[in-house]
Amino acid sequence: MSDGEALPERESMEFDVVIVGAGPAGLSAAIRLKQLSMEAGEELSVVVLEKGSEVGAHILSGAVIDPVALDRLIPDWREDDTAPLKTPVTEDKFMVLGPAGAMRLPNFMMPPLMNNHGAYIVSLGNVCRWLAGKAEELGVEIYPGFAASEVLYDDEGRVIGVATGDMGVTRSGEQGPNYTRGMALLGKYVFIGEGVRGSLAKELIARYELDKGRDPAKFGIGLKELWQVAPEKHQQGLVQHSFGWPLDSRTGGGSFLYHLEDNQVAVGFVLHLNYENPYLSPFDEFQRFKTHPAIRDVFEGGKRIAYGARAIAEGGWQSVPKVCFPGGVLLGCAAGFLNVPRIKGTHNAMLSGMLAAEKTFEALKEGRANDELTAFENEWRDGAIGKDLKKVRNVKPLWSKFGTWIGIALGGLDMWTNTLFGFSFFGTMSHGKPDYTTLKPAAECKPIDYPKPDGVVSFDKLSSVFLSSTNHEEDQPIHLKVKDMELQKKSEHDVYAGPSNRYCPAGVYEWIEEGADAPRFQINAQNCVHCKTCDIKDPNQNITWTVPEGGGGPNYPNM
Repeated sequence: MSDGEALPERESMEFDVVIVGAGPAGLSAAIRLKQLSMEAGEELSVVVLEKGSEVGAHILSGAVIDPVALDRLIPDWREDDTAPLKTPVTEDKFMVLGPAGAMRLPNFMMPPLMNNHGAYIVSLGNVCRWLAGKAEELGVEIYPGFAASEVLYDDEGRVIGVATGDMGVTRSGEQGPNYTRGMALLGKYVFIGEGVRGSLAKELIARYELDKGRDPAKFGIGLKELWQVAPEKHQQGLVQHSFGWPLDSRTGGGSFLYHLEDNQVAVGFVLHLNYENPYLSPFDEFQRFKTHPAIRDVFEGGKRIAYGARAIAEGGWQSVPKVCFPGGVLLGCAAGFLNVPRIKGTHNAMLSGMLAAEKTFEALKEGRANDELTAFENEWRDGAIGKDLKKVRNVKPLWSKFGTWIGIALGGLDMWTNTLFGFSFFGTMSHGKPDYTTLKPAAECKPIDYPKPDGVVSFDKLSSVFLSSTNHEEDQPIHLKVKDMELQKKSEHDVYAGPSNRYCPAGVYEWIEEGADAPRFQINAQNCVHCKTCDIKDPNQNITWTVPEGGGGPNYPNM
């Protein structure tokens, strides 16, 4: 707001539990809370805030789901014809790609935990829409289109709720004709399930030093497209993972093809954000991957129907912060519960929501409120989530330290010994430095000449962003904040050759090299797909991602 402009007082609503984020973690928590209250014959008020225009609009994942958590939460889901889990995995395929050829790895070489038998290929957005329906049937209030922009604290520093962002603020920061003050949602406990690198979780981790004594958080960027392919090229139930080309041995990442129902194939590319070369473009690496002879044929003659991208939490066991704070907890990917080699986090997200619900319900029955749910913190490592993450804790640091070929071999060995014997030759390795410190100056690196998109299997950024149905009100404050524009010029541009233009998968950042004020940093905030890579990879931590006006961002239909 502009200086001196009076803010109306916020209206407020009170609940037992306030949940931020209608992803698998938040919705599972809401459902479990209501299940427990009904079993006990007690009233319990639960609200879920979702910044997307609808539940599922901002959900993007592979996704192959391990149903272990769903079996616990909704045991009879297989008898529900509305459940969007229609495609069980029928075949696993692991590939190593070279510049011109590919080699399939025998399945018997892969550690048992990499087996997808019993898992399902899904649209996670549609799973969340279905879970939201289940939650509402139980009496959960869900408010899509409302972005939680502020944590509310009491005089003792405890979290007592969140506030939604003001609506109708103009680009200049003034109250527009449709201005509406955000609402305060107060709760006895607040669950933060806003996904990877959420703005509220970032604030809470810093305020309460929740990451003290932990390894730095580590991240990747995941890019995904959904295709309708020719029927003769479709193999429903096939799950294919690959690594190697187009990445060099010092750049971590991999790819997947998941064959869903209705001749649809989800193709994705994951690139670790500890890469060194500022000229690298994750988006262009993804497009180049699809031109490989072993991949291209699947998509020729098909139609690309959706695109999206988002950051992935890759730190795992070593990097998970303390997950409870005075007044609430972190859930799912906000805490970093992704299993990196399996590229699976949904089951752990759901398990974290359920565990938090159970410990919160116990606390409420005892008459407690706004304190630390230490039982949640104490139990996740010894439970199903911890056992899942501990087995794979060294895969990422081994890959980072030794490169793709040696690192993956050692990581596979480590998963075998952890699975069979419960120990690791490597103990628990450290991740080392955070991802924003890994870029080398441009002068030390070679520019990468990416081929032009062919419009058949490879495409440009702007046409891709169009498929994400991203939309933001144009006359609103830019939600991507640059702290020091002079530093951005002296370092991000002059030293690192403007990597923001390349690491952003949506064409948000540009360095304008012409005109009297050149070079000028331009932010096309309306393109933002909320991946949050800029918040992670900027070498000076000079860019901060914040929530835009509620309802803004991508509108993924089946991602």
